[in-house]
Formats: sequence, C-alpha cells, structure tokens
Amino acid sequence: MSESRGFQLGTAGALSLSVVSSVSIVICNKALISTLGFNFATTLTSWHLLVTFCSLHVALKMKFFEHKPFERRAVLGFGILNGISIGLLNLSLGFNSVGFYQMTKLAIIPCTVFLETAFLNKKFSRSIQGSLGVLLLGVGIATVTDLQLNALGSFLSFLAVITTCVAQIMTNTIQKRYKVSSTQLLYQSSPYQAATLLISGPFLDKLLTNQNVFAFKYTQQVLVFIILSCLISVSVNFSTFLVIGKTSPVTYQVLGHLKTCLVLAFGYMLLHDPFSWRNILGILIALMGMILYSYYCTREGQKKIVDMTPLSQMKGNESDPLIKLESGTKVST
Repeated sequence: MSESRGFQLGTAGALSLSVVSSVSIVICNKALISTLGFNFATTLTSWHLLVTFCSLHVALKMKFFEHKPFERRAVLGFGILNGISIGLLNLSLGFNSVGFYQMTKLAIIPCTVFLETAFLNKKFSRSIQGSLGVLLLGVGIATVTDLQLNALGSFLSFLAVITTCVAQIMTNTIQKRYKVSSTQLLYQSSPYQAATLLISGPFLDKLLTNQNVFAFKYTQQVLVFIILSCLISVSVNFSTFLVIGKTSPVTYQVLGHLKTCLVLAFGYMLLHDPFSWRNILGILIALMGMILYSYYCTREGQKKIVDMTPLSQMKGNESDPLIKLESGTKVST
C-alpha cells in the first residue's frame, strides 16, 4: 500500500508540474508572439529542445540520473517522429482557421483510443469513453468558433493527428518496454527532436510568416522572453514525458485540455482576452468531463489492484500493480 500511495503522490506531482509549467509557457509565448511580434514558433520549439538537452546533460554530469542506452534505432525514430509531429501541428495551424485547428487537437483523443484499441489490444470502458465525450464537447464549445476547410490544411491536420498520437503512444510504450525513465528517454531523444526542428524550423516559419527568423530584430525584451520561455520549456518537456510514462497518452491529452481551459481563464484575467458565456459554459462542461474521467479511472484502477492482489501473491509479488490512472487496460490472453 505504501508503494501504491507513493506512486499516486508521484503521479499527482507530475500532473501538477505539467499544468503549472504548460500554462506558464503559453502565457510567456503569447506575450512573445502577440505583443513582441516573434512569430517563429517552430524555431522557438527547437531552441526549447536544445536547452532541455543541455540542462539534462548538466544534470547527468551532476549524477542526478543515470544514462541508460537502449536501441538506437528506436530512439532515432522516436525523436524524429516527435519533431515531425510538432512541425505538422504548426503547419496545420498556419494553413487552417483557428477553429479547425482546435478540432484537430480534439481529434487526438479519439484517434489515440482507436490506435491503442486496434494495435495494442487495450480496452476502454463505456464509462471512460462517455467521460471523454463530455470533455471533448465542452472543449469544443469553449474553443471552436469558425470552421473553414481546405484540402491542404485538412491533409496536414490528418498527418499532424496521426504523428502526434503515434509519438505519444511510443513515449509510453518505450519507457515500459526498455525500462527507462522519462528523464532517460527525454535525454536521449531530445537531440534528434531538436535537430529535426533546427533544420526545418526556419523554412517552416518563413513559409508561414513570410519573415526570416535570422533577420528579426532581437531587442533586449525579446531576448529576455526567449530565455524565459526556454527555461520553462525544460519543465514542460520533462513533465510531458513523466506524465505519459506514469499514466497514458489519453490521460495526457485530457490534461492538455485542462490546460486549454486554464489558459482561457488566465488569458481573460491577466491579458484581458475576450471572454463570453459560451467560453464559460464550455469550460464548465469540460471540467465535468475531466472529473468524470478521473473518477472512473480511479475506480477502475482500484478494482484492478484488488483483482490482481491474489494473483500477485501467488506469483510472489513479482510485478507491481498496474498504473492507477491508466485509462486503457491490456486484454488478457
């Protein structure tokens, strides 16, 4: 029970860190992009990953964690795929309306559920599926406004959803298959992610903004916000891998929609962004979906632990209980 309680506290800490750091970086980047005119999102993300790798390298030298090499092809493919998914999401935003881009983000959860069910033999109860439906409805009401479709934008959105889902599923499965921590995986994959975006970032940003990142006028204020954004990104990237590893890709996406609701609220309070009763209604519905999702995950996790206790005793406690907040469960064979 003490191990289970410790795991729950670790998961709660990871979720809290992810929410705080993600909301912080969104507010920081919003000021950087909207106020200061630095519109080079893909290049900025490459700097985030580069700073993350450098920070983890220093932490490794200080022996905060151990380096654990594993299959290089898996790391290379995973890192490049992550970089590609980030670039495609930025292209999706550039070639679509904001409303359609929000729909693209909403599609990640059902796509992840489908892929995990079809290829990983995971099973999602009707209660969890229903709670996810309530969540997506609320976020859709709060964020989706205009829906302007075009062939190229729709194709880019489709690719962005698929690559994002696969990358997040791989984040979870690699940590379990190779018995590596979130820190070890992030340390080994971040150079490949950073390299992918460092090469493609300036070209994508030029295509989307018609501006050259190297010709931008870097004032002292811009540099301060870039440095602040890069420092916060270390926490964002670390907490992302930590949350997916401890819970599941679906739970991480649910958490992402909570961040969206918080960003809307903080944007209204701090930046005086426009806010309507539709936003409020959508946020309340989304929060209800998140509460239901957390409740059903907790209840099913507790039932799973109880069901496994006799089996684990028979096997001499050779394996730990399944992750409590995991939203999908493997079908036994």
